[in-house]
Amino acid sequence: MSYRKILVMAAGLSLLAGCQAQQEPDDRTAVTHEPVEAHFVESDCPEEQCAEVEVRALHFPGSPELSETLRARLLAMGQGITDGETEWPRDSWEAYAEAFFALAREDRQYAPPHAASQASLEAKVLARHHDLLVIELGSYVYHAGQAHGMPLTEFMVIDERLGSEVTLDDMLLDGQAPAFQEALARAHQRWLRDQELDEAFAASWPFHPSQNVAPLETAWVVKYNVYEITPYALGQPELSIPLAELEGIAKMRYLGRE
Repeated sequence: MSYRKILVMAAGLSLLAGCQAQQEPDDRTAVTHEPVEAHFVESDCPEEQCAEVEVRALHFPGSPELSETLRARLLAMGQGITDGETEWPRDSWEAYAEAFFALAREDRQYAPPHAASQASLEAKVLARHHDLLVIELGSYVYHAGQAHGMPLTEFMVIDERLGSEVTLDDMLLDGQAPAFQEALARAHQRWLRDQELDEAFAASWPFHPSQNVAPLETAWVVKYNVYEITPYALGQPELSIPLAELEGIAKMRYLGRE
């Protein structure tokens, strides 16, 4: 084994700490979940250069399919920026750590002596309302020698009445995808004004459509990753579309009306 596993599978009941304020679902439809935590530290490495992988995820006891989907998505996000030659496993945290540490050994050939590669994978409940469970998936990957790490965020929306994940297409009325992207473009214009960014910025960092949507109680939020519509220094911008703008575009179910 090329790593030390410090902590694995800290499973509790229902919610991660800090999420108790979320609206409780109907017991007949609730999708239960437990926290999963794991921390891997590379072995046989120079001091101050040992790579680490930290996992704070979720497991769904009643749905192996949801558990597998969440894990696979997080592990895919954990690839970060690579040479494209590494085969990244998507079946276990342990296998991912092994692959990450193998790449870290290569990173050390070009990294300063105090730099250490690190990866953080996290899934947390962002919102729970009207039998919708909205999960935020996040990753941060830094390879020793890089100028900075790479954060990524994706949303996973679970319809608890269906017991399955739903996509943006599932939440929109038929034929309304273009109308949704038009509403998103208007949200982008509002964001530019709020940030006091001019036309020159918009020309250099143009808007483009996204399907990374979180249906919250008062608005739908769309989050972009770094470099998608802004430079790295501006982080991961969030665009907000009020529910009123989505009437006739989204299904009433996902506007909290059914």
